[in-house]
Amino acid sequence: MSKPFEGQVAIVTGAGRGIGEAIAKRLADGGAKVAVVSRTEANAAKTAEAINAAHAGAAKAYAVDVADFQAVQELGDAIVTDFGKVDILVNNAGVTRDGLSMRMSSEDWDAVVDTNLKGAFNFIRAVQRPMAKQRKGRIINIASVVGITGNAGQANYSASKAGLIGLTKTIARELSGRGITSNVVAPGFIETDMTAVLPESIRTAVVEKIPLARFGAPDDIAAAVAFLAGPEAGYITGQVLVVDGGMVM
Repeated sequence: MSKPFEGQVAIVTGAGRGIGEAIAKRLADGGAKVAVVSRTEANAAKTAEAINAAHAGAAKAYAVDVADFQAVQELGDAIVTDFGKVDILVNNAGVTRDGLSMRMSSEDWDAVVDTNLKGAFNFIRAVQRPMAKQRKGRIINIASVVGITGNAGQANYSASKAGLIGLTKTIARELSGRGITSNVVAPGFIETDMTAVLPESIRTAVVEKIPLARFGAPDDIAAAVAFLAGPEAGYITGQVLVVDGGMVM
């Protein structure tokens, strides 16, 4: 397998399972050293151990609440100290607290927006200066198609993902002069723990709306991230790459 990320260092948040785990493994397979970030030490360690079993010394686990600005800044400094630099940031950490807007609590709103949107901003702040100093870097934010279309029962989640798209485009404009690209991958329905709890009736109704007639896999998203992080995407910034089987056209 080619090693497009040989000599590079990547941070992947929400990497303890699902899409984040697949992204971390894909980047490591491509030669990157990976800072595996999760809210819990156990999940981060699990992914890091799996990567190190295949690529000795390629990963290190870190636990942090991405919504905690100061903790993230300190972690960013620690990762740069441990690895020497950061070349790729993938903001994948995300949560849901679904419910109709008229019944949604402020706590559920804050929990989702703080993790999904503020958490991405916190990590971008943490890596901006190291990336700008080396005059290169790739920032890739994992949003969702519902950030484009909206979705009943997900006012908080949809707003956080729409905000992430706006944040990404702004960062692209601010940092392009330093050789840093900023892009979004917007997944559709992917087979993860988050979608596994959907009732079969809803899954069937969703699949009927997908031209490719199936849910995607975490590896589908990891492949899109690897493209945007790789050498072929050096002239792409401020864009939204939708990976949804054709559901949103």
